[in-house]
Amino acid sequence: MAMAALRREGRRIAAPLINPHPINPLRSSLASSDREHTLLGVRSISTQVVRNRMKSVRNIQKITKAMKMVAASKLRAIQTKAENSRGLWQPFTALLGDTPSVDVKKNVIVTISSDKGLCGGINSTSVKISRGLHKLNAGPEKECKYVILGEKAKAQLVRDSKKDIELAFTELQKNPLNYTQVAVLADDILKNVEYDALRIVFNKFQSVVAFVPTTSTVLSPEVVEREAEAGGKLGELDSYEIEGGETKSEVLQNLTEFQFSCVMFNAMLENACSEQGARMSAMDSSSRNAGDMLDRLTLTYNRTRQASITTELIEIISGASALEG
Repeated sequence: MAMAALRREGRRIAAPLINPHPINPLRSSLASSDREHTLLGVRSISTQVVRNRMKSVRNIQKITKAMKMVAASKLRAIQTKAENSRGLWQPFTALLGDTPSVDVKKNVIVTISSDKGLCGGINSTSVKISRGLHKLNAGPEKECKYVILGEKAKAQLVRDSKKDIELAFTELQKNPLNYTQVAVLADDILKNVEYDALRIVFNKFQSVVAFVPTTSTVLSPEVVEREAEAGGKLGELDSYEIEGGETKSEVLQNLTEFQFSCVMFNAMLENACSEQGARMSAMDSSSRNAGDMLDRLTLTYNRTRQASITTELIEIISGASALEG
């Protein structure tokens, strides 16, 4: 074995001596220098790519943390309004009731969603429930239309239900919500839509990490009067005395319009709270994931750098050994 290795080494040393094309020392040194730079460039690019990736992940983590703080600040402001607005629609529910199982011919589904994303699945949940209600209330002798509030629900429903969309409103949350703004919006809906029942789909806020998909039903004055005559929960309306010159139909008309605006106001605030809470949770998860990714990239960077240093040391030691030999 030793003799065979010695013969191979002798052939390697003697090869330049018998080469018919002599090697230019300057050209040889330049070629070796280029090859060395190429190898060093590959190593530096490897660590540079990982370093750039670490920088981008760190920047993303800063953005997600900032978005979480902004969502928390908005949530505190909206939550107070939402809790106060619950006192508006609860008396109407006690008086007129909330009958989601009522069977009518003209149904209008009011889907409330957000204009921006990065807030989990609250918009997909609202759209899913709206599609289920549309399928349940549609038929050969029935009519079911959509009224959409929010860009995200509009983008999803326009794909397969464009012909059923009656009205669509977007960018409603650029300014802080107030009752006047919602009352004008509700009046616009009532003037442009024929309905027997308005079914409002929204996400009711429970906590930062929990929301409940909810449907509230507002009946037209004619249906309310019909249901009151038929008895049931609405039968108690006949026990109230009407003062003044207004008829029962006019009173029911006013009550229904006011009920719709109050329910809409509360639903939009509840949905806005759910949106900010979901965004806080999503941004918190994103920040944690960015931290985990940063740890893995740091480990990869250290391993790559250590491998590069080890390779260079091996080359230096091998070169010194060859010179000594």
